[in-house]
Formats: sequence, C-alpha cells, structure tokens
Amino acid sequence: MPARGSTTFDLTGDLAFVTGSSRGIGRSIAEGLLRAGAHVVLHGRDEGRLERTRQQFADQYGKRRVHAIAFDITDEPSVRAGIASIETEIGPITVLVNNAGVQHRVPMLELSLEDWERVIRTDLTAAFLVGREVAKAMVARRRGKMINIASVQTDLARPSIGAYTAAKGGVRNLTRAMTAEWAADNIQVNALAPGYIHTEMTQALVDDDAFNSWILGRTPAHRWGTTEDLVGPAVWLASSGSDFVNGQVIFVDGGMTVVV
Repeated sequence: MPARGSTTFDLTGDLAFVTGSSRGIGRSIAEGLLRAGAHVVLHGRDEGRLERTRQQFADQYGKRRVHAIAFDITDEPSVRAGIASIETEIGPITVLVNNAGVQHRVPMLELSLEDWERVIRTDLTAAFLVGREVAKAMVARRRGKMINIASVQTDLARPSIGAYTAAKGGVRNLTRAMTAEWAADNIQVNALAPGYIHTEMTQALVDDDAFNSWILGRTPAHRWGTTEDLVGPAVWLASSGSDFVNGQVIFVDGGMTVVV
C-alpha cells in the first residue's frame, strides 16, 4: 500500500473495510472513500450483488483498489477468519465502517424473541465482533479509524421498531466504550447517525403518502436524506481531519433531532 495522503481529507494509502456495502448507505460510503483515494474492501451477504458492485467500482476506480469479501458478521469464527483474510491477503485495515444492519417493523407486543435477537445481533453485536477483531491489529499498529453507523433512533423512538431502536442506542454507547478503551492507542471511534435516508430499503416508506408527508414536515430541511449526504461526514471521520474527534455521534438528519 502507498503512503498515506498528505492533505487533510486525502485517504491515499488507507485500506477501508465497509460492512454491508453492496448497496444503499454502505455502497455510497465505500465509493466516497474510493473517491478520496482509499483502497476499499466491500462486504455483503448476497455474493452476486457484491460481485456486481465490486466489478462496477473496479471498472471506475481500478481493480487493484477494490476488493470484496463475504462472511457472516454475526458469527465470531467467521469474523475472525474474514478479518484475518483481509489483513494477510489484502493489507492492514486502517478504516472500519460498521454499516451492515437490518430493520424489522412490528409492534413490540407482537415482536418475537427470535426477531428481537436477530436485529440486536446484526445491528449491535456484529459491530462489537467486527470492531473488536479489527481493533486488535489497529491497537498494535497504534493507528485506526472506526465509524459505526447509528441512526436518529439512537436518540429517538417510533412505534413498531423497538428492537432497532434498542440496537442503535447500543451503538452509541458501544462507540463510547470503544473510545474509552482504545483512544489512548490512537484509535478514533465515532458514529454517524443518519436521519431518514431514501434508499431501496426505504422506498416503501417514501411511497407511503402519509409517512412521506410526516417526514417532510418533521425534518427542518423538508426532504429525505440521500446516501450521498453521508459521504462527506464519513470521509472526514476516516481522515486525519478528525484525529482529535473521539466517541462522538454525528447526526446527519436535516435537523430532525433538534426540533420538537
């Protein structure tokens, strides 16, 4: 890998691993890191879609800068093997983006324990498993950036998404716990908390006239966010421009969390 870039937001020489990056928010963040000069390892569960994304990025940014790996981020042995594969076969991870997650919308009185545990395992426990494994090498090298993807549900709640709300609240405090333990080793851990972002996964909500009107009225910016809205903050948190930013949750929500 080449030496790290000399300008504040230049990620040349960095290797970023972005979980859940074959589509949606993760894909846009991965592409933003590529545009900033980083090498990127993509990740996803759907191997066909993952390979299509890798090929598209390789065609645009060069095949030597784009890699892909598929493993179960909720399974501890798979996480260990996956991170070891990246570190030995591609290079040292200097930027981790814990993005992968799931949603499950059902009233809590109808929420099964199985679905509760699936959401918590995917949205919170996986960030711990991947973060801990990546941190082992980062701490030894005394250099690293971690970005955990939280949500406005880190601070807010709505009916029918109880497990997701609990998980994203946990991501906030996981970010703080990681900071408390690893900041002295020059690891900066922060979180991005997106508002309501228009993606393939939220298209049904966009198409719901009542919900769409609520979002537009509830958000001071009077629009849905886009995945591109998260790229600049992600590049900043991955860069040397955030070297004294530790344990923070950066809300990218059009102002939703600051009004009543």
